Amino acid sequence: MLDELKKKVLEANLELPKRNLVIYSWGNVSGIDRERGLVVIKPSGVPYEQLKAGDLPVIDLDGNMVEGDLNPSSDTATHLELYKAFPEIGGVVHTHSPWCTKWAQAGRAIPSFGTTHADYFYGEIPCTRQLTPFEIANQYEKNTGKVIIDTFKDLNPSFIPGVIVNSHGPFNWGKDSLKAVENAVIMEEIAKLAYYTQSLSPQINSIDDHLLDKHFLRKHGKNAYYGQIQNVKN
Repeated sequence: MLDELKKKVLEANLELPKRNLVIYSWGNVSGIDRERGLVVIKPSGVPYEQLKAGDLPVIDLDGNMVEGDLNPSSDTATHLELYKAFPEIGGVVHTHSPWCTKWAQAGRAIPSFGTTHADYFYGEIPCTRQLTPFEIANQYEKNTGKVIIDTFKDLNPSFIPGVIVNSHGPFNWGKDSLKAVENAVIMEEIAKLAYYTQSLSPQINSIDDHLLDKHFLRKHGKNAYYGQIQNVKN
């Protein structure tokens, strides 16, 4: 079942250690088949070097196991909340990548200081509020998803494809699992650049709004012109 999706999600998971976003069995990537309402996700606690496509569990959007012998990621409920709230996304990734996690542990959003940031994220990358003791004790992973969704109530998740979860780490998403990982790699680099930028110039302001608009919208706006135009052959 979902063999092609499993291959893509496996490839995306294997990118995490290659890109130095995780160590050991940390982190997880998932992908969704929207037509069938089924999600493929990394199994819990399995080291990446042992991971095979056949190991990836298939679950429905209620968290019921549809196929597989291994338990899905402990973060599954967070992924499912994001899929249900953000219908435009096709892949989700969670890591504890070091630079993003620095901002998470400080409980701070990642400011938008320059065009590298603006090429991929339309403004600062938000940090969620802290979970309450009740939210932690009761359905912690589901509530992690809900606090992310609440953070984006006035934001476009397609324009800011990632978040810092307070005291925890980053979550990213994209049109599929591979794009979600690409966004995670880019966000990690942006987190590093922002840290050093603020260290060199503590009073620095965010990027000028006009420059932010130009760099983001030329790639992602309705009149985007970055990249190659694909000619349609008759």
